[in-house]
Amino acid sequence: MKTNRMCAIIGNIEKFDALMPLIEKRPLATLPFDCKYRLIDFQLSSLVNANIDRLFMVFNEGETQSVFDHIGGGKEWDLDSLKNRFFTYFYQDFVKKKNERKPFYSSLIDYLQKSKSEYTVFMSSRMLCNLDLRAILKIHQAQGNDVTVVYKRVNKESVCSEDTLLDINEEGSVTGAHVLKDASAEAERVNLSMEAYIVQTEWLIQTLEWAQENDASPSLIDLMKSQLGQAKCSTYEYIGYLKNIHDIQSYYQANMDMLDPQKFNALMYSNQKIYTKFKNEVPTYYSPDSMVKNSQFATGCVVQGTVENSLVSRRTKIDVGAVVKHSLINASAKIASGAQIEYAILDKGVVVDSGVQIKGTPDKLAVIRKGAHVTENVVGGEAE
Repeated sequence: MKTNRMCAIIGNIEKFDALMPLIEKRPLATLPFDCKYRLIDFQLSSLVNANIDRLFMVFNEGETQSVFDHIGGGKEWDLDSLKNRFFTYFYQDFVKKKNERKPFYSSLIDYLQKSKSEYTVFMSSRMLCNLDLRAILKIHQAQGNDVTVVYKRVNKESVCSEDTLLDINEEGSVTGAHVLKDASAEAERVNLSMEAYIVQTEWLIQTLEWAQENDASPSLIDLMKSQLGQAKCSTYEYIGYLKNIHDIQSYYQANMDMLDPQKFNALMYSNQKIYTKFKNEVPTYYSPDSMVKNSQFATGCVVQGTVENSLVSRRTKIDVGAVVKHSLINASAKIASGAQIEYAILDKGVVVDSGVQIKGTPDKLAVIRKGAHVTENVVGGEAE
């Protein structure tokens, strides 16, 4: 295998009911972020910046339309060149093969063997961050272990019940893993696994083969978690911006963080560039009647009303007299005159009629599902 060459796997099968209805028809990986990005852009950009040219993506069946709509041929992430390759696979095919007593990881093992890579990167998409994989690889090489897992010291409040917390010794090696309910009551800060790993490819192939022979989990995420504390596992402490997205509130706050210049710059303007799908559109138009304060807009919008402390995605129209405050407005929304939107998330293609009020609170956001036509007032909760 070629020294230092890496291939990559991105796993996107996790489902969080607390993110409904935003992930009703899309995977978490393609949730819109900061007006023009998707969450998966950050993992793909990390791969581009590390010159990784082989990618294997795992999704749930029935959730890939938004993935292909966004990634397309992969041009923006340099995945469309002759030397680069990316593959998609359904998690349910792993499950089906396991139920049929067949080698369920055979496709993934074949990918790893043909990549001829010494190292493999594995990441999920719900940890919003900007990883320098080259720096992590250097630590992995220096430690000489089978696995290096990325973690961050965080407050307990930012952790959900499904998260993995690491036990780390003084040498920086993982001695075990647990979930939040098993964490010490005295500890206010914990070591959150960011579900990002660099592993020896040969070790991963052997682990996948072992998993097939021993009826282990068909979920690569679960399989990697099971190896923490079992394999020779070192750590890399991430000190940059991180948001653990697992519910509506964490998703909303991650977007709102982008209105804070310090957090925006920490995520977007480190030494790692973030790439996304490029669209040729006209700039956003602000009419003389518009009033805008502390907000961000993507291209192609028409703003004639008032917008404060909000993020507005592409091709959205906000009519004269409409007021939007403390809200996320996804692409192609139409907000008619006199409408009032406050502490709300409007998914793609939402239409709000004239004079309608959609009002949540900081603790209970109003969430409007994709393509909804809102004709009556909504106070908190979710609209059909």
